[in-house]
Amino acid sequence: MDQVDALVIGAGAVGLAVARALAQSGHETIVAEAQTAIGQGVSSRNSEVIHAGLYYAPGSRKASLCVRGKEMLYAFCTSHGVAHRQCGKLVVAHAPQELAALRALQVRAVANGVPVQWLDAAQAMELEPALSCVAALLSDSTGIIDSHGYMLALQGDLEAAGGMVALGSAVHSAVLGRAGQAHVVRMADGSELAARLLVNAASLHACALAREFAGLDARFVPREYFAKGSYYSLAGKAPFSRLIYPAPADAWLGVHLTLDLGGQARFGPDLEWLDIAGAQDIDYTVDPRRSESFYSEVRRYWPGLPDGALQPAYSGVRPKIHAANQPAPDFRIDGPAVHGVAGLVNLFGIESPGLTSSLAIGELVLEKLDT
Repeated sequence: MDQVDALVIGAGAVGLAVARALAQSGHETIVAEAQTAIGQGVSSRNSEVIHAGLYYAPGSRKASLCVRGKEMLYAFCTSHGVAHRQCGKLVVAHAPQELAALRALQVRAVANGVPVQWLDAAQAMELEPALSCVAALLSDSTGIIDSHGYMLALQGDLEAAGGMVALGSAVHSAVLGRAGQAHVVRMADGSELAARLLVNAASLHACALAREFAGLDARFVPREYFAKGSYYSLAGKAPFSRLIYPAPADAWLGVHLTLDLGGQARFGPDLEWLDIAGAQDIDYTVDPRRSESFYSEVRRYWPGLPDGALQPAYSGVRPKIHAANQPAPDFRIDGPAVHGVAGLVNLFGIESPGLTSSLAIGELVLEKLDT
């Protein structure tokens, strides 16, 4: 049986960042990816936003990893020539009754060490004349990134450190080692690979895969849920230079306007909880009828949105570990201190801001495996 020091399951942004950290610290590392190219799952179906860290509970992993990851990501993009732009973001209150939510977000941002500036309506509309609002928060440290270029750069660093990505290599199950023994991973083709360190970064498939780990107590595997978000693109040029987000309502950030690096605007995501058995049942088709709600949501902050200007673009699905009526939990980065299995880390519920946090998650996983 072949053996490797470290095996990471999943070649999305988080899996590649974890593998890069392991390889650069001296571990012989392989990434097993079921698809025939890197980043084909959650990492290719998002807003490509570098989040500032405004929204997450102070002291949470989401907050600390986002803020740390953001600084690491900007530095990485600069040093590796990854296309990005620190364009900034306005979070806007459409009506007076939304001011309290905006003030609460300001307090949370400050607690997380994220600089924001309160703007009245005139100040906000001076920055973005097409905007309609009663107040806004300006986040200068929010940005956008070429997520595929980022993942290619991560793969390049991984390979330069002696690691590799094995494409078309779906993992079926594992028998976890005890008392310092290696974990034996069985691939979908029936072959086996022994690994001293095992990281489950399978995103939408992480919970289902962890249930196939013999030797892991079922208590340490959460139930998965799936929340679909559809995106629409704008026909023509948008009159905005910054990202525009509505004031948050509950755990949903609302239908926001983001820009790609070419200046093209897209709107989304909306929120649709899926009633499916597993990730294999996801239908990524964007229903054109959902655009009706987009127009009303977007016109709250951009009244000038023309009729017929929205076109179905793409959809993504978030790997949730909570139901629609439950509060959103923190990232689950479960190492040996949680489940008692040496050399194993499971990553559960790594949704937004997972892309922004990915390099910091890599640091944390390495710490959990090397201690």
